[in-house]
Amino acid sequence: MRVLVVTAVPVERDAVTRAYGDEPAVHPLRGAEIHRAGPLDVLAGGVGPAASAASTAFALAADRYDLVISAGIGGGFAPVAPVGSLAVSRRVVAADLGAETSAGFVPVTELGFGRAAHLPPRSLVRAAAEATGAAAGDILTVSTVTGTADRTAALLAAHPQAVAEAMEGFGVAEAADLAGVPVLELRAVSNTVGPRDRDAWRIGDALTALTEAFGKLIPVLEGWTRHDRDDTAG
Repeated sequence: MRVLVVTAVPVERDAVTRAYGDEPAVHPLRGAEIHRAGPLDVLAGGVGPAASAASTAFALAADRYDLVISAGIGGGFAPVAPVGSLAVSRRVVAADLGAETSAGFVPVTELGFGRAAHLPPRSLVRAAAEATGAAAGDILTVSTVTGTADRTAALLAAHPQAVAEAMEGFGVAEAADLAGVPVLELRAVSNTVGPRDRDAWRIGDALTALTEAFGKLIPVLEGWTRHDRDDTAG
């Protein structure tokens, strides 16, 4: 099984490849590098949904993969995903794709076009959560990181199953879907979603948790069958 893992930045990429132990082989990709560690091809694809979609699409056009994983650190919604814990996606959700109206935010689907969520394979979500201890739920993709209590409350009101937020998952999922490849999102929690307090962030702890998560996830990926790959989440 071959897996493309897309992170935002190199420090997240390196945290993933460390899970395999050996020094990764580096393969040039136009404008980037693929770091190959066992069954994982890991790409630091850039920050935000646009960069992540473009880099994922480019990598998928250059090679064949059985699965794409959007991975890295992110914010966790308290109390379900505390700092240092893990979150895995039952749904990959574009939380701010839509329109602001006098009645509040309207998602793109209610405007009559587009989509706002991708559904990873149920069996893989279950297996990943069991292997890593991750909280399973909606992982929200945002273009602006949440920094106020009001915004946090609005997100949870709209997405009561949310466990984490990050900036790349939906872009990765869009590219994977166009290529006909299933997707999963896995986040290690570096901070609590809410009022912005950089002093409370634990980026090093989250990166360590990310490495440990992939160490536990690799056997799951190797055992995931072709039949399972058709099992989309609901």
